[in-house]
Amino acid sequence: MTRMNPISIEECIDPELKNTFNHFVKTLGFVPNSLLTMQRVPDIAKAVIQLNKAVFAPDGRVDLGFKRLLAHMSSFAAGCQYCKAHTTVSATRHGIDEEKMAAIYEYQTSPLFSDAERVALDFALAAGSVPNGVTDELYAQLREHWSEEDIVEMLGVVCMFGVFNRWNDSMATPLEEEPIVTAEKIIGDKGWDVGKHTA
Repeated sequence: MTRMNPISIEECIDPELKNTFNHFVKTLGFVPNSLLTMQRVPDIAKAVIQLNKAVFAPDGRVDLGFKRLLAHMSSFAAGCQYCKAHTTVSATRHGIDEEKMAAIYEYQTSPLFSDAERVALDFALAAGSVPNGVTDELYAQLREHWSEEDIVEMLGVVCMFGVFNRWNDSMATPLEEEPIVTAEKIIGDKGWDVGKHTA
């Protein structure tokens, strides 16, 4: 059960934020309840939105759909059901087909993933773990497939979702309808459930 109710878009505290929320309607299909809760301190919400726009910049080097898979694996490491549901929606909205999304937990053996994707997902899982699990060996493997700029983009995803994972688990942020339906359909048989993220 949620610990703090989101403030609706209609009751938005800051006019600038209300306009910025449109970014999420375009990219995700809805405004996340995490941001609607966070807007109680507008500067925090604005900073998180700015980071989100930088991490998911359309002119980035790393594929936008694959970035959502990285976010999913770092959220898996953190155990955040809210973010696992959100990244399932956003990955499929950005070009990852449902079959590949459903195989995310078998990425090491699934033929749907390339060697470059496998090591990047290993990196996201290790970087999203506490304590951090990135080793020199893993980083060397990552460098065989990805440039330094790519790695900065990928780690930016993991770090941003570190904020979201902690926010949403601490607040028990209620999940919106679309992520619930999508996550139940695609990863529901892989152990996902809505858990505490109910209104």
